[in-house]
Amino acid sequence: MRTALIASLAVVAALAVAATATGRSTAPAAAGIPGCAKGQLGLLDPGGATLTIGADNPAYPPWFGGPEKTSPWKVSDPYSGKGYEDALAYRIAGLLGFSKSQVKWTVVPFNNSFQPGKKPFDLYLTQVSYKPTRAKAVDFSTSYYYVSQTLVALKGKPIASATSVAALKGYKLGAQIGTTSADYISNVIKPKESRTYDTNDLAVQALKDGLIDGIVVDLPTAFYVTGVQVPTAKVIGRLKTVGAPEYFGAVLPKGSKLTRCVDKALTRLWASGTIKKLQHTWLPSANSAPVLK
Repeated sequence: MRTALIASLAVVAALAVAATATGRSTAPAAAGIPGCAKGQLGLLDPGGATLTIGADNPAYPPWFGGPEKTSPWKVSDPYSGKGYEDALAYRIAGLLGFSKSQVKWTVVPFNNSFQPGKKPFDLYLTQVSYKPTRAKAVDFSTSYYYVSQTLVALKGKPIASATSVAALKGYKLGAQIGTTSADYISNVIKPKESRTYDTNDLAVQALKDGLIDGIVVDLPTAFYVTGVQVPTAKVIGRLKTVGAPEYFGAVLPKGSKLTRCVDKALTRLWASGTIKKLQHTWLPSANSAPVLK
């Protein structure tokens, strides 16, 4: 395991890259996608001139980047094009024929993104994991990121020496409600006590206040928590995958004509190596934390 100092320095360096890299290029890897003309995608904009993308607010690094605080965005401004999901969104838009100025961002709370009903977005990007139950109400694209659930705890606490999932059962663990992180705690770890919070910020605050012993989040978020939000915390380790690999996908309205086109765009971005390059630029390596067996 890397020392806490090295891990902290690595996070600071990664965030520095995220804060200075432009991530603004929207040039597609190849011109256009057959069968995906703007006017045939059933977009919110009847004329098909604008692509509306939803994101949670605050939009946190390293998924969204930069220090911008432009109303209504509380931390990162998605219009910056910085951060992994943000940069990826503009790559997808470019392949579909939209320039940066033709992309509109709208605030949608995480838990609202996959609920039944009419959607205020054409697609949504904020670390939403595919789940069959969610897919009953919305469409999911193919994967743009494979998830490692990760444990964060305060330095010097007994839980910080855990090396296995079994060793976590005697602690109080928390996560944001409605997330696969919360599911992992309940279904796999099964600790003596677990708590859920309306936002990840509240879960992080509970950790700082000592109300819980650890929180479970995805790996990149874990490094943001320890590098920026709670410097007295450390990444304890990645949690072993149980069942099919978990992945993040773009969320779209159920039955959207845009879904297959987003899938085609992602296929191109994987094949061209663009997704791997974006992940290398914005996200920590999976090898940056040990696996808790």
